[in-house]
Amino acid sequence: MPTENNNFYNKRLQSFAHENRYEMTKAEACLWKFVLSSKKLGYTFNRQRPVLNYIADFMCKELKIIIEVDGYSHFLDEIIIKDEKKQKELENIGYTVIRFQDSEILNQIDRVSIAILNCIEQIESKKILPLPPPEGDN
Repeated sequence: MPTENNNFYNKRLQSFAHENRYEMTKAEACLWKFVLSSKKLGYTFNRQRPVLNYIADFMCKELKIIIEVDGYSHFLDEIIIKDEKKQKELENIGYTVIRFQDSEILNQIDRVSIAILNCIEQIESKKILPLPPPEGDN
């Protein structure tokens, strides 16, 4: 069972996640290449990260952000219900989940990047910074 101390990583889904990394959709590949890879936003994002009983499209463990990319199938009623359940469970363990449609990523990548940066800034502003060491403790 996934545990909190490893960001609820689910080792049983590891092989599926590995397959998904090499079969990304065009929108996922664009988001990865142009926005999320190589700490372009100042943080490390992982692709296809197993968490709980799901595989998150992208995850920043440090900020507890999950980014989901929704293709055409996400407009089907049964998928909408599954997505809502997934999002609720991920939010219940402390993740911020943000979703983008394929078309948003493929046609407005700059707006998507700004939306992710805004989310990062909101989370950073809520983080508690450590106190500086008392004077004389050098």
